[in-house]
Amino acid sequence: MKKIKLIFGFVFLLAIAISCTVDGIDGETSMLDSVTAPSEVLAFYNITQDNTGSVTITPNGEGAVSYDIYYGDDTAAAVNVLQGKSTTHIYKEGTYDVKIVAVGITGLKMEMSQSLVVSFKAPENLEVIITNDLAISKKVNVMANADYATMYDVYFGETGNDVPVSANNGEVASYTYKTAGTYKIRVVSKSAAIQTTEKSLDFVVTAIEQPTASAPTQPFRKGDDVISIFSSSVYDVVTGSEYFPYWSQDQQYWSTALFQLKGDEMLNYINLTYQGIQLGSAQDASSMEYLHVDIWSADDMSIKIFPLQGGVDQKSVTKTLVANQWNSFDIPLSEFTSQGLPLDNVGQFMFVGSPERERTVFIDNLYFYKGVPVSIQMPLDFESTQLTYTWNGFGRATATLVDNPQKSGSNLSNKVVRFNKQSGSEVWAGASINLDSPVNFANGSKVSINIWSPRVGAKILFKMENSTGAKDGNGNPAVFVQVEAQTTVANSWQVLTFDLTDYAGFSTTIPYDRIIFYNDNGTAGTGTDYYFDDIEQFK
Repeated sequence: MKKIKLIFGFVFLLAIAISCTVDGIDGETSMLDSVTAPSEVLAFYNITQDNTGSVTITPNGEGAVSYDIYYGDDTAAAVNVLQGKSTTHIYKEGTYDVKIVAVGITGLKMEMSQSLVVSFKAPENLEVIITNDLAISKKVNVMANADYATMYDVYFGETGNDVPVSANNGEVASYTYKTAGTYKIRVVSKSAAIQTTEKSLDFVVTAIEQPTASAPTQPFRKGDDVISIFSSSVYDVVTGSEYFPYWSQDQQYWSTALFQLKGDEMLNYINLTYQGIQLGSAQDASSMEYLHVDIWSADDMSIKIFPLQGGVDQKSVTKTLVANQWNSFDIPLSEFTSQGLPLDNVGQFMFVGSPERERTVFIDNLYFYKGVPVSIQMPLDFESTQLTYTWNGFGRATATLVDNPQKSGSNLSNKVVRFNKQSGSEVWAGASINLDSPVNFANGSKVSINIWSPRVGAKILFKMENSTGAKDGNGNPAVFVQVEAQTTVANSWQVLTFDLTDYAGFSTTIPYDRIIFYNDNGTAGTGTDYYFDDIEQFK
């Protein structure tokens, strides 16, 4: 049983920190601008097997600096524990709800309650579930559960490692093996009793030899800004290219394939020696700025990347790969040209693995590019014919890109967003759009928006959220900024301004990546249309 909730509060020491040196920060206070509460809060229990009821509680959480621990028994006062430290308490036999309040550096808090069983009986009915992790190669997850148990230790049986991994009863203990194979895994379940209960099982550890997810989605780029060698139909590739040419290698040691993952194609070079691509026609990449490539391997390794000029000049850049994940690289072309390699006649690509003939790689999204991608980011004028502006309505509201119904006054653009709250909609109905990159506040912390309203005095609420940050009790982003303005004209375009600094929780260091509109905020819908356009920052 775990119960979690957020508690918001601010520490007034922030003002003092500006003029004083905080221990470990050396006067640097920019990090204090973040207002994200601690997350992933939990407590690990370690109980002694001597019938004393002595339990050591070790709290942990992301972004926490200390914890207030309420033992859940007759002890009224909380005990404060710093990050990385523990507290020990003597319990009577019973079941307790231990409350842990994690405190971040800004004073924001996350509260979590976790059950603790203290029993002087040995664990009974021990059940053990062992599985291979679906995403990480050679990683094994163990979940043990027993009556009267508080915790358990897992001995994973790999030669040279006798140190157990511990977990609370009913939670998961994980371990990553060096090599696949069959191992005897021993689980020792513990209560407060002297006697423990254990179970041993033989388990086959498997290696994941191929990616389980596609490479990162690539942004939209203009045709003249990219030369695509292989990109799974994201960009138009050089036609006629041969992705598995035979370059006189001894083929008994290596192989190649076109790997498909749920219809997504990627190159697969098996036991990589030197293999690569013969372009359908030589390409002039001298005006490009970067080479992008995504590479996946089941093992830690390094790889040399060669764009071959005329198929002869061999200059490379070496990249180190982290196993079991997509490694994305944007290599400045200066790293090649500084070696004396011209890029006006690229005819081949070559990849060399290290160690050779021992590693397999998957490659996707190989292309040259220049400039910045076309993406949904501030400012927004909704005029791009290359982007899809996806608005998500809620509370029975909709937002749709339409032709400008009234080109006049301050708005002569072709496209605008029509906002409609259905008759009888929620008073908080609105619509949101996700940005491809967080807002850059170097462009200003004030926002102007062109609004067309059918009436005077309509409340327009502009909100931005950090979609990946902490969540509130309803699962919505807890970190946001919102400012309201009112229309002063009807049936005409009007530019309204929103000063984000008017909101107490606003910070330029927070990665706001979602925009939300509440038109006629606080009023149930009547089916009336509003329009907005040209969302811009200014100082």
